[in-house]
Amino acid sequence: MSDRLKGQLAFVTGASRGIGAATAIALAAEGAHIILTARTTGGLEEVEDAIYAAGGSATIAPVDLYDRTAIPQLVSAIAERWRALDMLVLNAGALGTLGPVPSFDLKEFDKVMALNVTANAALIAAFSPMLRLARSGRVVGVTSSVGAAPRAYWGMYGASKAAFDNIIASYGLEMANISPVRTAIVDPGATRTKMRERAYPGEDPQSVKPPERVADAIVRLMADGFDSSTRIRVD
Repeated sequence: MSDRLKGQLAFVTGASRGIGAATAIALAAEGAHIILTARTTGGLEEVEDAIYAAGGSATIAPVDLYDRTAIPQLVSAIAERWRALDMLVLNAGALGTLGPVPSFDLKEFDKVMALNVTANAALIAAFSPMLRLARSGRVVGVTSSVGAAPRAYWGMYGASKAAFDNIIASYGLEMANISPVRTAIVDPGATRTKMRERAYPGEDPQSVKPPERVADAIVRLMADGFDSSTRIRVD
């Protein structure tokens, strides 16, 4: 255990596995209290157990981010217990089906946009008052290179990540002169996750880096601070 983030509160989405789980565990190891959220209660409990076993502290908050009424209700409950939010890690996302643009299932496209864009915008809006009350509120969004560099057959996911990046960066610019809140975008690159496994089913998982390496990069950002032009790729 360290104390670089002692006394600070972090909210991490997609925290039941992969990059979200690794990030939650790494932030807790630096002394932060973590609010863990995902749809899978069992996975959240496993991450919570790992945090407590290492001497950290966490609270689980299962939520379906597709439910537009759930986010303000959850944030309202959090605000009743804690005054300020120091760190918001927006990691949850949906890949959708990889394929040519003319073959999009538009209902699926709506679902991908609802999670990757709308839910994250709603989280920022709901948490903004708490972030502004923190000494240095920080928002980190976990993105993908296809948001900035379009790739054939990745249009559905890429479009959602381009919008996601824009929302986070815009919020950072809006906050720059009126509050200490800062935003950063992290591109994890090739990482050993369930989403990566689905996108590249023939790939040897051991040939790509573990999510802990991405988590370490996020912790460094949170501990060292950053400005709202920050965008990093983890190699």
